[in-house]
Amino acid sequence: MVRGSTHEQRSGTTDAPGAGMELLILGIVNTTPDSFSDGGRFLDPESGVKHAHELVANGADAIDLGAASSHPDAGPVPPANEISRLAPVLDALVAEGIAVSVDSCSPEVQRFALARGARYLNDIRGFPEPELYPVLARASAQLIVMHSIQRGPATRSAGDAATLLDDIDAFFAARIAALESAGVARERLILDPGMGFFLGSGAEPSLRVLRALPDLRTRFGLPVLVSVSRKSFLGALTGAAVGARGAATLAAELFAVQRGADYIRTHDVRALRDGLAVLHALGSSGGSGGSGQGGDAA
Repeated sequence: MVRGSTHEQRSGTTDAPGAGMELLILGIVNTTPDSFSDGGRFLDPESGVKHAHELVANGADAIDLGAASSHPDAGPVPPANEISRLAPVLDALVAEGIAVSVDSCSPEVQRFALARGARYLNDIRGFPEPELYPVLARASAQLIVMHSIQRGPATRSAGDAATLLDDIDAFFAARIAALESAGVARERLILDPGMGFFLGSGAEPSLRVLRALPDLRTRFGLPVLVSVSRKSFLGALTGAAVGARGAATLAAELFAVQRGADYIRTHDVRALRDGLAVLHALGSSGGSGGSGQGGDAA
């Protein structure tokens, strides 16, 4: 079996996440022609499966598979088109025992994904349709409940950083209560506060939320997923184009881990794994003493 997201196969590279959890990494595969970061590269099912294998080999605990883009310039995708893009990749990965998260806000696609063995559903709208709740309650998949100021696909709204944390708190309180009331077990929920355009067009909203991750975890007592990979706010901070945001992405991901993130969703699994290995080594006991001088100046 190819390495997947069983609880016995977590990263174990950092002790930062709380509540006894170790960090899990979701590697991103977009089977779309218009993804903001890699549009069209993995639209062909064979290339999508191959890329998923590479991400798992590099240390991904699960694959986050998306077939409809949600950035501000993306157009709507009919559920039937999403399913046709998802099906061959999802089926191939599930057959190999690889844990798959399906990234979709379509109830029709979500039902399909559950029936085909997805272990996670990732919804940018945070599962707002009560008519889907009986299906979710009967399922066993983990639910990634995402917050956004738009309550749906991203726009270039400026947002209000001053009220953002209150909005996140109110959104999760209401959505968790609704899902629990419908019979969805609380321990199946994972909270994603949103990042980039989902919080506002500038950098400050995302920075504010990253700094407040410990408060979010304490408030709800649930695991938190962070997805900063190549996001717009990193470009706003550095001026880097999407494809050149690797260093900025890693810095933000490591900060999120140190602030208690339980899941990181990323394009570059290998970079994150390497960064976590160094972070863990720096924080481990038994290192050299106080001189600060190592044995190799190189």
